[in-house]
Amino acid sequence: MKLIKRIDKIALQIIPILIMILLIPFIENDYLLSLAFIVIMVLSFSIKRDKQDFIFFIFGLITMIIFEYLFIMAGVETFNRQTLFNVMPLWLPILWAYAFVAIRRGIKILEAK
Repeated sequence: MKLIKRIDKIALQIIPILIMILLIPFIENDYLLSLAFIVIMVLSFSIKRDKQDFIFFIFGLITMIIFEYLFIMAGVETFNRQTLFNVMPLWLPILWAYAFVAIRRGIKILEAK
């Protein structure tokens, strides 16, 4: 696969994450923002889905909840929005979990011959 085609495919995987990040300052309610993220992910998964996507999403969700919690407890990070366990925004691990899926997809694109 040519490099330009790979770059285009990887860019398509990044678009949902960019949209999610751009929504953060505009949707102040963490529950609505989380719902918007879920809608974006459902749309993304309906366009292209691999059987391993869900496993990577769940792994990323659990992993990032644990590590974000540890970072916050260690004083490395602080958040003004604290809707998950009263320490972090609800949407944060959801965003990270989808990033795990996008990274995996990007790696598969780079490995394709």
